[in-house]
Amino acid sequence: MADFTFAHREEGFDEHIEKSIRGYSQLISDVVSLSRHFIEDDTSVVDIGCSTGKMTQRLLEENKDHCSGASYVGVEIAEGFFKDLDNRYKDITKNNPWAEVNFIKDDIRNYKFENCSLVTSIFTLQFMSKRYRKLVIERIYDGLNCGGAYIFAEKTICENALVQDMITFNYYDYKKMSFTTDDIMDKERTLRHMMKPNTWKEIEDMVLNAGFNTIQPFWRNHAFVGALAIK
Repeated sequence: MADFTFAHREEGFDEHIEKSIRGYSQLISDVVSLSRHFIEDDTSVVDIGCSTGKMTQRLLEENKDHCSGASYVGVEIAEGFFKDLDNRYKDITKNNPWAEVNFIKDDIRNYKFENCSLVTSIFTLQFMSKRYRKLVIERIYDGLNCGGAYIFAEKTICENALVQDMITFNYYDYKKMSFTTDDIMDKERTLRHMMKPNTWKEIEDMVLNAGFNTIQPFWRNHAFVGALAIK
């Protein structure tokens, strides 16, 4: 089975995910704020699963005054996002003609991480087959410079089934504020066999076993966790 993408939801994607995940805007703001501690001149910043490129642009604009020599790469596999990405590229280069930024179509399992001060992935690995997640995290670690960071967010699953049910129903109650029950259940059926979240312990183990010195969650909402890992 092919890995899932949001290729069927490109139009209005940013608005859709903000309605789907409570606190999503704050998560992105936190990632951008944390990036100031890691991005350096003459290094690469890679946003994997960049979708519409909105966060890639925010990372660049947040760091341009003190670190204008970094290069930014947004990696996306879903062809449908590239109309948005073409427009994003034009907007970035118009307002920041000095910027070194590229949006490329590639499978992150094949992407070669090199000379990176920061790698980000926001709800990306959870859509990959589990057998590849460990490999991708190891490749991210290998491509980061010493002191570089991997900032990511993933949906998790609880080890306790009863607690998982409680959190799931609570999450559905939240989504009913923006979506119909039919919409919620349709998406649930679509994702059921395509997205297989890890427990937080499994994610933590993968990151630490790859070689990272530390990992620290900084954002949580329902089953979603944002974390910072430093090489």
